[in-house]
Amino acid sequence: MKNSTTGKLTTHILDTANGCPAAGVRVELYLQDGDSGKYIAREITNQDGRTDSPLLTEETMAIGIYELRFWIGDYFASKETSLPQLPFLDWVPIRFGIANATAHYHVHLLVSPWSYSTYRGS
Repeated sequence: MKNSTTGKLTTHILDTANGCPAAGVRVELYLQDGDSGKYIAREITNQDGRTDSPLLTEETMAIGIYELRFWIGDYFASKETSLPQLPFLDWVPIRFGIANATAHYHVHLLVSPWSYSTYRGS
């Protein structure tokens, strides 16, 4: 019997300062190897704050340590918000482990110009 869950990595960014999905954010994925990372993928979030395609699919999903980089400094600079020229948060790194390559990993980022939090959703 085939497992109904297919391994993939997705993300969703919510702008908590403006109460909306964060559209137009560059998201990069790296596979970590010690202190360095191997570039895997780059996507831009859509109007719902999600990427149109999974960052990892059933074919590319593998056990390992990964890092997502969310370029939120550029996002908040594009908003009509009064912020310093040098942002407090430029890009937000989230390093996490994938222990099961057949599971769905959905990484949420809740972000403002001054803070962020993350969790694994469904």
